[in-house]
Amino acid sequence: MKKILLQSLSLLALALSVSASAYAQGDTNAKAVSDAVKDATPATAITATTSPLDLARAALAAQGGEKYRSLKSMVLRGSVNLYAPNSTQSIPGGFVWVVAGDKVRLEIDARPAVSFKQIYDGQRSYSSLPGVDLPPASKFGLPLLAKFDQPGYTVSALPDKKKQRAFRISDADGNVTDFYIDTATGRVMTFLIPYNGYTFGTENKKFKEIDGVLVPFSFTQRLEMPQGAFFAEYSVKDAKLNQALGDDVFAMPN
Repeated sequence: MKKILLQSLSLLALALSVSASAYAQGDTNAKAVSDAVKDATPATAITATTSPLDLARAALAAQGGEKYRSLKSMVLRGSVNLYAPNSTQSIPGGFVWVVAGDKVRLEIDARPAVSFKQIYDGQRSYSSLPGVDLPPASKFGLPLLAKFDQPGYTVSALPDKKKQRAFRISDADGNVTDFYIDTATGRVMTFLIPYNGYTFGTENKKFKEIDGVLVPFSFTQRLEMPQGAFFAEYSVKDAKLNQALGDDVFAMPN
């Protein structure tokens, strides 16, 4: 079971890394997390006839618009519960997730069951589980919201799900992410990433607004495997945007 858990976790680390990198694109002053939570409303009302392009615009605005595009780095710390396929008992642990542009560092400590580290320095990847490589984080997930209106990206319609409107963003290489947004707020509640024969799903439960940017504070990830579904539940305890990061944060282990 430990091998399956580690394999599942390494794949979910891809989804976790790409779900963050759009929070780390520019340059502003460091800010610690605020406890305030704002009830955002989309700039334009979302209806059953709102176009996919306008849905993408609403989702970007809900994330913080230009403040979201211009962030430099993000550091999240908190707790995580891991569920192996076909298991109802969780393995508790802690996590640290650091993102700066395309660079990502994720550490999960759920010893003695699991201790896991994954790093992408913008060119090379490292995983404490051999044979696992990270693609560039900017090609999937939330980073596409910051690029949907740039050349080489297309936005297309998807069937809606319950009360959520849906759209897909694709790049010129055929990489896609499917987004499902809340019609009342424009917030991304779920996004799905098909990659290398797998589908990674992230569902956001709770948000906090930090310096005008929406940050997920409670979210789950799901990975369907032949052995069953693997789940990871994340709860953020501390979040910092744009703090100075040392050169060694993304250094590759010897």
